Amino acid sequence: MSLDLKGETHMDHLVGMLYSAVNENYSRLISIVSDMSQQEIDYKGPNQTYNSTAQLIRHLAYVDLNWIFRIKGEPIPKQLEEKYGPTLDQNNKIPFISGVSLKQILTDYEEVFRLNHTVDYEAEKQATIQWGIRHMADHNRYHQAHIHQLRKWFEEK
Repeated sequence: MSLDLKGETHMDHLVGMLYSAVNENYSRLISIVSDMSQQEIDYKGPNQTYNSTAQLIRHLAYVDLNWIFRIKGEPIPKQLEEKYGPTLDQNNKIPFISGVSLKQILTDYEEVFRLNHTVDYEAEKQATIQWGIRHMADHNRYHQAHIHQLRKWFEEK
């Protein structure tokens, strides 16, 4: 266990470690995308059939936002729902975005982490805080792999 995996002083030790893992994933994501051009951020893979990096980052922010408010036991405020959502569009796909700068996308994502991280899960499920935070971390790493693949394809084209 790394000594740098600790949360804020008011957090339970286990929750703090998991929260720190989520923050570590966010830092890793920043390092993956920091040098991407607008063209690469909007690139949707061969034949434009995949989600772009911009879409994936916005999706990650929205899913994390959902978990933060589940953990807090509160509904997502309408203005945040409109800014970050929905999870999926009417075609059951991650919503399309294009032309939004990397700086803006990352600034929006950073706002999610600034919310008070003080659980009913979906309609009839319950989850512990630890599960929610772990899910956020795993979900983030999953889509980071997609971003790595997009970068590989972008370089090959």
